Amino acid sequence: MRIGIPKEVKNHEYRVGSTPLLVRSLVEANHLVVVQKDAGRAIGFPDSAFDRAGARVVSSLEEVYEAEMIIKVKEPQPVEYPLLKRGQILFCFLHLAPDFEQAAALLEKEVVGIAFETVVDRQGRLPLLMPMSEVAGRIALQVGVNALHIIHGGRGVLIGGVPGVETGRVVIVGGGIVGTQAAEMAIGLKADVTILDHHVPRLRELDVLFGGRVKTLYSSSTTLEEAVIGADLVIGAVLIPGKTAPKLISEKMVCSMKEGAVIVDVAIDQGGCVETSRPTTHASPTFISKGVVHYCVTNIPGACARTATMALTNSIFPYALQIANHGYKKALLGDPHLLSGLNVAFGKVTNQHVAADLGYDYHPPEHVLKSL
Repeated sequence: MRIGIPKEVKNHEYRVGSTPLLVRSLVEANHLVVVQKDAGRAIGFPDSAFDRAGARVVSSLEEVYEAEMIIKVKEPQPVEYPLLKRGQILFCFLHLAPDFEQAAALLEKEVVGIAFETVVDRQGRLPLLMPMSEVAGRIALQVGVNALHIIHGGRGVLIGGVPGVETGRVVIVGGGIVGTQAAEMAIGLKADVTILDHHVPRLRELDVLFGGRVKTLYSSSTTLEEAVIGADLVIGAVLIPGKTAPKLISEKMVCSMKEGAVIVDVAIDQGGCVETSRPTTHASPTFISKGVVHYCVTNIPGACARTATMALTNSIFPYALQIANHGYKKALLGDPHLLSGLNVAFGKVTNQHVAADLGYDYHPPEHVLKSL
């Protein structure tokens, strides 16, 4: 199979869909890998490293998109839409539910879109999203603390306080991977940490995990509002796989927050969990609304692109080989966990959440594949 690794074109996105190590494995499995010039240069993977791994380094995006399968990190941008073609495998993050424009383009082009964020494993976890959630959770706390600095519009609160001065209050909405990693970082800085989740067994797990160093609250409209209003830093870590994030934090709650408090909406790539959120970029990551600093970058892990690339490619490694070795149809039908990653195929939406959120008809993925 001919496999293309493009240079990402999203604003300040320096991750790359493959390391030289993954390229070497694909080449050793008798696949042709085409890598765009400078795709990994910014994070310490020069063209020479890909060349030594057996890839063919090309200068243009167009040459890369001649491949049967494209492995990249972020969803294709509008400049890439014209390069897509019928039956081409797109293996990357898609986040289609809140993105009607991208969904329409992928359906029109009739690509086979396998989204990292909806692939599951035998335990029902999200193995390709998990490493990026770990990175995003840790970065969320770092950028939130930085945004609290008064020079960035924040309250001027030192999150860990000092002797004789109270610590800052960190409220984390969602006790999954992102929330857990953010809490771990916040505890390390000696913050006052509260995690809200609506899943009681998960709250029990968090209580044991952190040994009472965090407060756990069952998330209801009342507990959420009280926690958010009292917070210095709120981290939105809500996830419903494949679905647009619910707007749990209302504009009214934001209006009641402290002047200069900070919200980091990690769920923004799925539409955001805060009513006042809107997508931002690493070039201009924050804005102030209702007196509250909002950080809503849609590719948060891109801030630590080398670490994130290595973590991501470690996870996609076996799946990429599976698709390349067997072709998408056999690979997907032979693995129900990988099949859950199929979001669109030949003009049909094959993910129930994406179909429901965008108003398309849902087509079971196995039916679509077997009809080909």
